[in-house]
Amino acid sequence: MKNQHIFNKNWLPTTNKEVELLGWDEIDVILFSGDAYVDHPSFGPAVIARVIENEGFRIAVVPQPNWQDDLRDFRKLGRPKYFFGVTAGNMDSMVNHYTASRRLRSDDAYTPGSKAGFRPDYPVIVYTKILKKIYPDVPVVIGGIEASMRRLTHYDYWKDKLEPSILLSSGADLLVYGMGEQPIRELLKLLSKGVSFSSLKTIPQTSVIITKNEPLPLRNGWKDISLHPFEKCLKDKKYFAENFLNFEKESNKIESARLNEVCGDLKIIINPPFPPVDEEEADRTFDLPFMYLPHPRYNKKEQIPAYEMIKFSVNIHRGCFGGCSFCAIAAHQGKQIVSRSEKSILKEIDKITKLPEFKGYLSDLGGPSANMYRMKGKEIKLCKACSRPSCIWPVVCKNLNTSHKELTDLYRKVDMTKGVKKSFIGSGIRYDLLFPEWNAGAGRYEAEYLEELIKNHISGRLKVAPEHTSLTVLSLMRKVPFELFRKLKRRSDNIRSKHDLKYELIPYFISGHPGCTDADMKDLAAEVKSLGIKPEQVQDFTPTPMTLSTLMYYTGSDPYSGKKVYVARNIEEKRRQKDYFFWYKKDQRPRGTKVNRYSGLNNK
Repeated sequence: MKNQHIFNKNWLPTTNKEVELLGWDEIDVILFSGDAYVDHPSFGPAVIARVIENEGFRIAVVPQPNWQDDLRDFRKLGRPKYFFGVTAGNMDSMVNHYTASRRLRSDDAYTPGSKAGFRPDYPVIVYTKILKKIYPDVPVVIGGIEASMRRLTHYDYWKDKLEPSILLSSGADLLVYGMGEQPIRELLKLLSKGVSFSSLKTIPQTSVIITKNEPLPLRNGWKDISLHPFEKCLKDKKYFAENFLNFEKESNKIESARLNEVCGDLKIIINPPFPPVDEEEADRTFDLPFMYLPHPRYNKKEQIPAYEMIKFSVNIHRGCFGGCSFCAIAAHQGKQIVSRSEKSILKEIDKITKLPEFKGYLSDLGGPSANMYRMKGKEIKLCKACSRPSCIWPVVCKNLNTSHKELTDLYRKVDMTKGVKKSFIGSGIRYDLLFPEWNAGAGRYEAEYLEELIKNHISGRLKVAPEHTSLTVLSLMRKVPFELFRKLKRRSDNIRSKHDLKYELIPYFISGHPGCTDADMKDLAAEVKSLGIKPEQVQDFTPTPMTLSTLMYYTGSDPYSGKKVYVARNIEEKRRQKDYFFWYKKDQRPRGTKVNRYSGLNNK
């Protein structure tokens, strides 16, 4: 069913005609995005656009501009008063475009009709270079996950080499990393006061370039850490590994240092982040006047799959303290959990219930991990200098409050809301928080949460992520032993039996992760077969920029222990490891497995 809404003053403009309808004679900021424009708080470009509007500035959005014609999409709105903004969109473009075996995907969930080809590889670089060529004197600010996770020297899996900061590759003037509301507000405040763009070198949570011999800009209270130069990292992987350790440790602190890294005759500066926002500030973002629909420009287009997936979902918090080695969430959203108030969440749900297609079912109440709502350190002062990548691995921090009581209460309040028949939890559950065998703080509230979850909030499948069965691989992933998944399965089976439910427990697994061998995959297949599970939610490890797992893939060692790590680099080997997931499909079973009497695969 297509959305038949029309453009009015509540929408942000995307064309000259729409700008004229709003009566504007000038645009303050023009934002270019690799995604189709969906005005929903789950879409990063929409959030930043609404924040800019909320600050009193005129913002226009150019979604998926054509970079292969005469570049009219880059010229049509002219020059902005302050700057151009550029983002690849909600996903890293290379993950969006390519499989783990580097094969080109045939679809794009952030484009109408899931059609591929509406954005280039590395749109942050491509769009910025075009804008700087057409408007060399207009500043360009880059942000979003693609820019954020390339802010320093990084390994690019698709090029199979180290790349310098995306600031250098793109020619942008300033990079905003992480969740961009605070730095964008600060940037706009200073520009509106007449401060020159070129002098803005010390805004927290931004990255800028200075010359190699130029002194670091003065900022009281900031500690500085110099990383190894890009050229030195190219010559020896150990220097790149040392840089990563500094980056990860500082990224995990609330009060972190300013990093700087020389590349040629230039120096990249990464300013420390803003402190995590409080509940009131989080509400401020989600209370912005989103339309919860694709822009009217898509009325005659096919559906946008990414929107269809989340249009009746609610994000209740940001951040993740899980610290999984292969995940970029903490480095982008932060390790500290930023939760919304119940009032703001219920207010958003009330808006959703009034959408014309809403039938009473919320698809998700979640976040990066579904069950971290309102969890934080008991004594925040202890968290401020803490550099642990995970609050729950290798043990759960004693300072962490892991009570699920408020989350269970929230679920029940949502289900009592007028217009809501049922709320489902689509985000993954961190089950390691629920059992005293791993989390000493787990008790009756966690047991109550699990029963509430399984009884009332599962749409047929409960998603969890054990990721692997090998203790060695799990340790490198910073994940808990597989035995805890077995306990979860026993507990969930009991709850389902008690309430006569037909739900399934769906585990996520990863093959090809650093440390994983063919033997580990055989053991994994035997383990899951013994549980009567036929894996469906599986993936081959894809090295994405600036994660620990990617570093191990590139260097072949664990930077924390210094030990060598086995890495499946060959595409055929990666494919073979993934095929072990499908032991029940003869056409996908790895060669030779049927004669291995120890793997469990030959037992039909």
